[in-house]
Amino acid sequence: MSVALCHDGGRSPASVVLPTLPEAYEQCRQETARWAKTFYLGTLLMPPAKRRAIWAIYVWCRRTDELMDSAEAQQQPVEELARRLDAWEARTRDLFNGEISDGLDLVMRDTLDRYPQPLQPYLDMIEGQRMDLHQHRYGTFADLKLYCYRVAGTVGLMTQEVMGLDPAYTSAPWSESPDTSDAAVALGIANQLTNILRDVGEDRGRGRIYLPQEDLERFSYSEEELMRGELNDNWRSMMRFQVERARSWFARSEAGVRWLGPDARWPVWASLRLYRGILDVIEQANYDVFNHRAFVPRAGKLLDLPLSFVISQSR
Repeated sequence: MSVALCHDGGRSPASVVLPTLPEAYEQCRQETARWAKTFYLGTLLMPPAKRRAIWAIYVWCRRTDELMDSAEAQQQPVEELARRLDAWEARTRDLFNGEISDGLDLVMRDTLDRYPQPLQPYLDMIEGQRMDLHQHRYGTFADLKLYCYRVAGTVGLMTQEVMGLDPAYTSAPWSESPDTSDAAVALGIANQLTNILRDVGEDRGRGRIYLPQEDLERFSYSEEELMRGELNDNWRSMMRFQVERARSWFARSEAGVRWLGPDARWPVWASLRLYRGILDVIEQANYDVFNHRAFVPRAGKLLDLPLSFVISQSR
């Protein structure tokens, strides 16, 4: 039996019968496969227990995002969206205290029991959604980086316990377990910067500009030109700069991948390389993200998997 999450982020009625744990995980799998095709492909390379946990975390994150960005949410006043985020935060705190009200809670509680992790990254992500209530421009990259951490870097912190560490780094008595947190956050920031570049056209339609204002000024490209979708040399120079910045964050994340457990390195490398490939597609389109949505074709994804595997085998 499937149990849908209430649109306002609150609890389902007490009379709703919970699905079984396998049914709830299957619902998460289907939702991940539908909405995150590249990400989902990477999860299929993981052992069953880990992939189920990643699906559960992904769906929690997606539903957090949908409280602000779904078509239905876009029609709501700011006050209502703020109320929904408050309700979702209260529900998340209850979840970490063991309270379960629907299938998503069920799989998340199972994931937290198998892979214990702190509450704070989840609260930080909700705070990132609150930023979207009132902040539609970012003056500096430092401002944008905080947003990227909250809405995406937190995902790295949520999933690093699921990924685990390679015993080669932890088995000796003198070993000090490496801290993968910085690399995990860097990968999330890299992914979000890539999303921002891919979705410039879509975001402007909602009145949001995530490209830092200081960069628009630096490259002499006005907000008015962006809203018109004007393609010129200044735009291409600025986008070239943005693409290289995103790549630098992917590079920062690579250092931590080698520490991951053997059964996690391949899927993480594959996801990293495939998502970074979106930047290549943006370049190939001559930075026209107003008229073309950048994505890596399925054939390209499949062709990259063997190379990602080879890379993942070296520490």
